[in-house]
Amino acid sequence: MLHRGMRFGLTTPIVTRHPANDAPWTEDAGPAELVRIATTADRLGFHHLTCSEHVAIPAAAAPVRGTRYYDPLATFGFLAGQTENIRFVTHVLVLPYHHPVALAKRWGTLDRLSGGRVILGVGVGTLEEEFDLLGVEFAGRGARYEDALRALRAAFGSREPRYAGTHYHFGDVVVDPCGVQARVPIWLGGRSARSLRRALRFGDGWDPFRLSIAELDTLLARARGWPEWRVSFDLVLSPEQLLDPTDARERAAFVDLVGRHRDLGATVLNLRFRSAGLEHYLEQLEAVATDVVPRFVA
Repeated sequence: MLHRGMRFGLTTPIVTRHPANDAPWTEDAGPAELVRIATTADRLGFHHLTCSEHVAIPAAAAPVRGTRYYDPLATFGFLAGQTENIRFVTHVLVLPYHHPVALAKRWGTLDRLSGGRVILGVGVGTLEEEFDLLGVEFAGRGARYEDALRALRAAFGSREPRYAGTHYHFGDVVVDPCGVQARVPIWLGGRSARSLRRALRFGDGWDPFRLSIAELDTLLARARGWPEWRVSFDLVLSPEQLLDPTDARERAAFVDLVGRHRDLGATVLNLRFRSAGLEHYLEQLEAVATDVVPRFVA
């Protein structure tokens, strides 16, 4: 069982296949393999699993983004019934695709069914073709996103939510069931200074992607001088280098990689590994939980 302190979650394999870091064995893997991963991670005390959101990837973007994106609500609903403690992180929902009250209802229901295990990772979205496909305006999404963040905070966990903002207005309605968490954690994705400022203003954490350690170090050094900076804030980092923690030659490098992210101020890590198959991946979870994590937690 993992200890308190720095939290270690998983960038869940199978549910997303990204050309830069995917393993061939996940192509034909499905529900049975997901259950084994989820139940093993749950038993070992990992903090969370992730699942991303895209409805349809433009064909031109597929070589960069990949094409497989399991629906996160369906996926987590399935896995919640197979697990007891592990949390579920949307990594990320494209917030402008959704009305905040609809999100509060859908994810609040899962929060209630799972015993308060939902963490909402959200982003502003960048695929204009997907916005067009869904009939959502791409231009001006930033201001709509910020108002949706305020509205989502007001709606989640409230049976009678009320909000009046620049883009969203609601009241005199009943949402039943609603989430059991009075303040669901909201982590904002992105890779810019603007996304970090938004996370500090509107969220509980920042979950950036595709930033090197040097880039993160530079940006975070600047951010610590901002008036918005606060200590009670999750820095959720995803190490990019793929290593095998069951390989004695690579374990030291893996420990060093975790340590370098801890030194940046990470409070949460999304881990991924270079794995050859399902059994190998499960062995890696055991190795990390027993031999790596205890070095970084209280």
